[in-house]
Amino acid sequence: MEPLSARGLPRLSWIDTLYSNFNYNTDGYEGDAAEDGKSQDGSETLPYIDESPTMSPQLSAPQGPDGEAVSPTPPEGLLAGGDIEKGLEMKKLVLSGFLASEEIYINQLEALLLPMRPLKATATSSQPVLTIQQVETIFYKIQDIFEIHKEFYDALLPNIQQWDEKVTVGHLFQKLASQLGVYKAFVDNYKVALETAEKCSQANGQFQKISENLKVKGPKDSKDCTTSVTMEALLYKPIDRVTRSTLVLHDLLKHTPKDHPDFPLLQDALRISQNFLSSINEEIDPRRTAVTTPKGEARQLVKDGFLVEVSESSRKLRHVFLFTDLLLCAKMKKTAVGRHQQYECKWYLPLADLTFQTLDDSDSCPSIQVLPEHEIEEMKIKISVLKSEIQKEKKAPKGQSRVERLRKKMNEQESWLLLNSPTIPFRIHNRHGKSYQFLISSDYERSEWRESIQKLQKKDLQACVLSSVELQVLTSSCFKLRTVHNIPVTSNKDDEETPGLYGFLHVIVHSAKGFKESANLYCTLEVDSYGYFVSKAKTRVFRDTTEPHWNEEFEIELEGSQYLRILCYENCYDKSMLNKDDNEIVDKIMGKGQVQLDPQTVQSKNWHMDVIEMNGIKVEFSMKFTSRDLSLKRTPSKKQSGVFGVKINVVTKRERSKVPYIVRQCIEEVEKRGIDEVGIYRISGVATDIQALKTAFDANTKDILVMLSDMDINAIAGTLKLYFRELPEPLLTDRLYPAFMEGIALSDPAAKENCMMHLLRSLPDPNLMTFLPLLEHLKRVAEKEPINKMSLHNLGTVFGPTLLRPSEAEITKGQQITSASDIWSHDVMAQVQVLLYYLQHPPISFAELKRNTLYFSTDV
Repeated sequence: MEPLSARGLPRLSWIDTLYSNFNYNTDGYEGDAAEDGKSQDGSETLPYIDESPTMSPQLSAPQGPDGEAVSPTPPEGLLAGGDIEKGLEMKKLVLSGFLASEEIYINQLEALLLPMRPLKATATSSQPVLTIQQVETIFYKIQDIFEIHKEFYDALLPNIQQWDEKVTVGHLFQKLASQLGVYKAFVDNYKVALETAEKCSQANGQFQKISENLKVKGPKDSKDCTTSVTMEALLYKPIDRVTRSTLVLHDLLKHTPKDHPDFPLLQDALRISQNFLSSINEEIDPRRTAVTTPKGEARQLVKDGFLVEVSESSRKLRHVFLFTDLLLCAKMKKTAVGRHQQYECKWYLPLADLTFQTLDDSDSCPSIQVLPEHEIEEMKIKISVLKSEIQKEKKAPKGQSRVERLRKKMNEQESWLLLNSPTIPFRIHNRHGKSYQFLISSDYERSEWRESIQKLQKKDLQACVLSSVELQVLTSSCFKLRTVHNIPVTSNKDDEETPGLYGFLHVIVHSAKGFKESANLYCTLEVDSYGYFVSKAKTRVFRDTTEPHWNEEFEIELEGSQYLRILCYENCYDKSMLNKDDNEIVDKIMGKGQVQLDPQTVQSKNWHMDVIEMNGIKVEFSMKFTSRDLSLKRTPSKKQSGVFGVKINVVTKRERSKVPYIVRQCIEEVEKRGIDEVGIYRISGVATDIQALKTAFDANTKDILVMLSDMDINAIAGTLKLYFRELPEPLLTDRLYPAFMEGIALSDPAAKENCMMHLLRSLPDPNLMTFLPLLEHLKRVAEKEPINKMSLHNLGTVFGPTLLRPSEAEITKGQQITSASDIWSHDVMAQVQVLLYYLQHPPISFAELKRNTLYFSTDV
């Protein structure tokens, strides 16, 4: 069984398997070899549930002889149905296949129960094979699971046999999901059951024969009467089954109309199943055994993943493996084409000798070379453009060879991004000598690694020294044991895999409960982007409480995101505990959790409320999503009496001012108390605060200055950005947009200077007189870059698209532009470059600009 993964549902969905092979196998993606505990390559298949808290399972596609994923192709036209009738037919196909697999699953459970009854009967006789306790341990909860599924099967069967559009099955899946507590008990006992069965087999030859040759009945219409299966393989089936049920719920929802009575019931069943999977992910340790430890115990793999190591003052991508007694840092060896891939051990560190970096040791770690943020942003844009080109080439005849070249280029760029984007240091120290430093993009991952190591260190660990042979054996086992197989970049995914969401996610963090002591508490929000996670927002600190009520709303930009993470912190005020390293978060993480951004759930006009459970703490939040196509539209306001969505010349004429009042006041407030704020204009303000300011400015409220002085500075910065974003046409105008794009592309410096200055002179006076003071303000913000971390490049990235992005009318006018997303992908880099040109230019005076007639004239 593959691990439950945080990477979302696979391309090979349950339904795909059904179409490709109507002789559906209950194991879904495993061949017959899996019946005896072997995978297709002959290696043992061991049950494993990933520790990373995830809200949905992932199963791997089958592999071909070269190890690449193979996806069965559904028959032509079968998946193309768009109307309700075809949707219901698809739903019936999904249910029919699931029913067939349920029959096989029930037969497997029955095969387990068959020896249980005589074994229990003989336990009290004069010649017992097993004791009553051993029988109850090995077969724990099997009878209950069998009865649950038999009842479910018997209820579902007549519905499929008498299928029509009125048939409802949601209540059956809801009931099935509500009984998952039995599975929880089974999972908790699973390891003990296996160990007991193994010991009994070694001690009793009669039981060994029974456990190695259990007979499973075939389906009713199958020619094969029975199949021989081991007890170990059958005990694994319930663990595997619960993930399959969750997968089929996704497919049923996909083909159930939202107004069908089944839809809310299936949603509820999916929510219960996902929460169940999430809870067992947090509690179950992996069972993957490598070799024995010095104490004679089985060395198990607890966690693995890709981390960036700072080695010899450069960044290196490593695959790090955490075993029960040591940490091993490896890299993939370069092998000839077709050769089996192998790992090479760079170093290992016994957990008994491992300590986390202290303040006094910080000098012994290599310094972190952080790339300017604009280079990271520019690479993201390049990758986005490549994705668009790949999609276009795929539709073109004979475009396949170019697609491969583009894919290779994208892979290189994504790998570069993965290597250069992490900045949060994760330091470990060998108490006898060397220190090691990794860089991680998210405090979430760093916390996971640290907690996993500390949990293992609570045990009585002994330092170990591996011989070269032992190290080679352990390193070789890593390839088989690893749970993370691919570097997390888009080019490693299949095209049909969930591409993620592009646009804006609105999140309200309501409240939290479950804290044992009063504390100063706040939350941060993270989303994944280009293979790594980034922090996007932070609530205010709720002081001295066990039940914080934030009720704060944030607008988070998504770039192909699939997950939202919420981290809950206790604010630390003990200055002696502060870590002086850049990017270190010193506050204590109280809990963390994540949810999958399921497009079906979030892409609705209504708010979707949910709860994340983390270490006994429950955080309540709501979210809704706006796609990028919709969020890029500039929609004029119907009320011309306000300022948002109203043409700038209308506002300045009404106010009898040269620069809109809202722009002047926001700039003044940011310069007064926000110019030293880290991430000013980049960190999201609370959406409810921004909306309150928007309403106040639109209504010309008298106490607006009092509101500004009391409001969080990120909300004021967000209000200024929102004002420019909601202008009915960009500040630098639709009319001049094509000329700005051409001007910034000029190579000759003198020609570019003439053109760019002429374009400024061509702006309407209200636009120009607003743009120039904004320009000088942003320059003053950038002067404080050592403190606020906002360079001219960062500010250009934030404001460029806001000030230049064309209105919807201009977008649809372009011949080569088909949607707002195309504008985003292809022009955003140029938009940033235009603003950056003016930010890097010596001060520009309105009077001198208008007076200067030396610039050549161009048609614009």
